[in-house]
Amino acid sequence: MLIIPAIDLKDGEAVRLYKGDYNQKTVYSKHPETLAKQFEDMGATFLHVVDLDGAKDGKAKNLETIQKIRNHTTMKIELGGGIRDMKTVALYLDDVGIDRIILGTAALQDPEFLKATLKQYGSERIVVGVDVKNGFVSTAGWLEISQMPYLEFIQYLESIGVTYIVATDISKDGTLMGPNFDMYDQIDQTSNIKFVVSGGIKDFQNIKDVHDKGYYACIVGKAYYEKKVDLKETIKCLQNESFPV
Repeated sequence: MLIIPAIDLKDGEAVRLYKGDYNQKTVYSKHPETLAKQFEDMGATFLHVVDLDGAKDGKAKNLETIQKIRNHTTMKIELGGGIRDMKTVALYLDDVGIDRIILGTAALQDPEFLKATLKQYGSERIVVGVDVKNGFVSTAGWLEISQMPYLEFIQYLESIGVTYIVATDISKDGTLMGPNFDMYDQIDQTSNIKFVVSGGIKDFQNIKDVHDKGYYACIVGKAYYEKKVDLKETIKCLQNESFPV
């Protein structure tokens, strides 16, 4: 399993939101690039970065900070938030040197765009974020709810060649309440897609449960920032899969 620390960016700072609420944020670092290097020193091989401003507005709002993070670490980086056209895809993958990008809103609203990115860059570099609220896919930085059931959407993604998704139960994100394992079990039982468990991780036991279930990866965010998890020790104990090159 891959253990992926998370940095959520808002106004150039590393923050965490509570249940995706932009009005309920906690700032953890004014220098996210330094934070990234600390994660690398703890043994992390992969970093999850979200441009929260971009997710809401559909623009590369934290580009300068993202570039700093890229320059400060040799970890592989996956990036999501506001990536809704091929120009932005190329900016991050070709110019900035991000390893893989996460499409959310665009993947649901513009299927042809998703197919075009998969064709041009391949399924190792194009990931889809499946953000779930009350059983349906959410978009626009979690501010809008679609009429698409999440399992149906995931099965569609698999059918067009998507290999990786980041699956988040919005009601769990930033709460330290534990992941929605019922949701992840359903995904596991109904598809062969590789999914990243995201949202609600509260302690080492949660991460071990993800590991023991044989899931591909999990994201650790607030649990680290609130000192609920010894990330270095957790990575040493449980990380046993390197990301494909």
